[in-house]
Amino acid sequence: MAKQNNIPEVDIIVDEEKGVIREVQPDKKLRSKKGHERRVNASIYAILIAMSVIWLAPFVFLVLQSFRSYLTEAGGMVNYIVPKQFSMDNYIFLFQGAAFSFKLLAKDAGAIAVTVLTNLAGIAAIVAFLVRKPKNPLEKTKGNWKAAALVLLGLIALNAVRCVDSSNCDFVRWFINTLTVAMFCAVIQTLMQLSVSYTLSRMRFKGRKLLMNVVLVLGMFPGFLTMIVLYYLLKMLGLTQAGAIPGLILISCASSGMGYYISKGFFDTIPKSLDESARIDGATRFQVFLKIIMPMAKPIVIYTILMAFMGPWGDYVFASYVAFGHKASYNVAVGLYQWVNTNDYQGFFTRFCAGGVLVAIPITVLFMCLQKYYVEGVTGGAVKG
Repeated sequence: MAKQNNIPEVDIIVDEEKGVIREVQPDKKLRSKKGHERRVNASIYAILIAMSVIWLAPFVFLVLQSFRSYLTEAGGMVNYIVPKQFSMDNYIFLFQGAAFSFKLLAKDAGAIAVTVLTNLAGIAAIVAFLVRKPKNPLEKTKGNWKAAALVLLGLIALNAVRCVDSSNCDFVRWFINTLTVAMFCAVIQTLMQLSVSYTLSRMRFKGRKLLMNVVLVLGMFPGFLTMIVLYYLLKMLGLTQAGAIPGLILISCASSGMGYYISKGFFDTIPKSLDESARIDGATRFQVFLKIIMPMAKPIVIYTILMAFMGPWGDYVFASYVAFGHKASYNVAVGLYQWVNTNDYQGFFTRFCAGGVLVAIPITVLFMCLQKYYVEGVTGGAVKG
């Protein structure tokens, strides 16, 4: 007898009055479980796609408007989105001061020599990264391209900084100011935050719980409450207006240890037996932290660097407050806003869009390259408190 693979589905009904159990064919109109799941998933995907389109629409508009020439299609408010003629005039305007880099240094032969030698060394480093053959055949060569790209970005920044004395390259000056603050904050905040997190995770000392609770309560208060006090404090130290850049670095890094929550949670997931084994072998606390914990905590290190870099990169409120009235100390956010606020809005709108696109590129590239570590750092630090 052939085996029957298709077993018909039946519903069981209990008739309590007659005391019997009956089998009834199910209603064919009832939706199957798999069909219901498919419809639910399709609805969720449709909602997510709609949200993504809404979220990306302003950026797409910004990119398209950045290619609308301010010379041929003047006007900030137009009734069309796609430019009638694509042009690079806005981007040329942003970097027009960079063309005077070597002209400004023509009187200083030593500076020219240093610039040329530095560029040659950078180009040689790029070539070395690209042609280097790994000692281990299994070693990936993708790192060569990443290292070469970093050196190339460094060369671009080096040549751009030569034009900061020109009045025609405001955007380059603002971009360098923003990059300087972000880089310093990324390094200093990461060192301070990871040190505090490791200390609170591994060490037990008197007042530890009290310190963590006090920091947690203080973190609930918005930073706007201290803006006036911080401004007068920086003003007394000469770190406003002309000294706004070091002032912003100081303020951004001063309280970085208070953001230990996620990093501490990640360190709590690393077994303490590793620390104890290293201590038995004679390693110091710093050696344990540097040589054992840090290699295992790569995701949280990347996450901390990204968060520390993003804060100053998009800062507007406090940056405008500290650099008030001093154009050379503006960051990108403050400088671009001043273009459309105090200058001709109709004429500077498209140049504002071009600057916004260039500001978004570094953050986008960082997230695309480090997204894996970013997700691991967030999820790993959320396991334990």
